[in-house]
Amino acid sequence: MSDKTLVGYDRKDLRKGATKQLRRDGQIPSVIYGKNETKNIYVEAREFDKKFHHISENTLITIKIGRKKHDVLIKDYQENHLKNYMVHIDFYEVEQGKLLRTNIPVHLEGSPKGVKEGGLLQQTLHEIEVECTPKDIPEFFSLDVSALELGESLHVSSLSAPEGVKILSDEDDSIVTITAPRQEEEEGEEEAADAEPEVIGETKSDKDSEE
Repeated sequence: MSDKTLVGYDRKDLRKGATKQLRRDGQIPSVIYGKNETKNIYVEAREFDKKFHHISENTLITIKIGRKKHDVLIKDYQENHLKNYMVHIDFYEVEQGKLLRTNIPVHLEGSPKGVKEGGLLQQTLHEIEVECTPKDIPEFFSLDVSALELGESLHVSSLSAPEGVKILSDEDDSIVTITAPRQEEEEGEEEAADAEPEVIGETKSDKDSEE
């Protein structure tokens, strides 16, 4: 599990103009949702971008505000993709030792036999819901797909959870499948579409011409 630290600053002026000015100054307006209170803060965009190349809700973050520390996870965020900057971040505070629910990404490892035979790998489930304490949050689940052949699948039941982590996702849910290529089927459909239709019987215009 990644454990990273950010410096946070209290945000007292919540007016729209003040929020826009923070972004222009290179800050990210944010909120920490705690058990008993909600804190409006901002963090430095440069520091956040440097430490968090990929945003994940399973990364435990310690936000230091003055002398206080808040252990948080990212709950939600808004990003401006056109101008490539973070608009807003919602954090929620966690309590050490208390169970929480979060989603953990699944990383596939190996080169499946079925793919070498011409099959296609389809990953239908990219995250697994788990329950654990903050200190036990895994960074990701690793799943070896090397032995998968054409038509075979691996399910949630194939994952091995570390100690202290309970998997909540349905164990029968499929994570990855090796499917047969559809090239031959598509070629057959194209040939059928290109074939000229067979004329059966006489049309009205044919009868008229005979008359």
